[in-house]
Amino acid sequence: QVQLVESGGGLVQTGDTLRLSCAATGGAFSTYDLAWFRQAPGKEREFVAARHRNVISTIYAGSVKGRFTISRDNAKNMMYLQMTSLKPEDTAIYYCAAGAGAYGRSPRGYDYWGQGTQVTVSS
Repeated sequence: QVQLVESGGGLVQTGDTLRLSCAATGGAFSTYDLAWFRQAPGKEREFVAARHRNVISTIYAGSVKGRFTISRDNAKNMMYLQMTSLKPEDTAIYYCAAGAGAYGRSPRGYDYWGQGTQVTVSS
């Protein structure tokens, strides 16, 4: 099993840049596909971005494509979400997720989840 802990959330203003981090322990990090999801108040959890376990391949939700970048550092067992040009619509709790063979947009493919970190973007 692997444990995931997100960090880096906070209160920012429209147009700001923020980087979220996800630290993994207790598992073979490099074998997992990774993803970020978010859940805004009153809405369902939605896919944000995914990174394949070893191929340099990524998937982004249309709402964040061109603004967000997902990356991983296997040597440090870390995964990141670089967010630029933040908008109030990006306000949500952000979750990192990992899973063996989970690469894709569906949350059902990911077995391990972090506790979430709050991102609030003011107007």
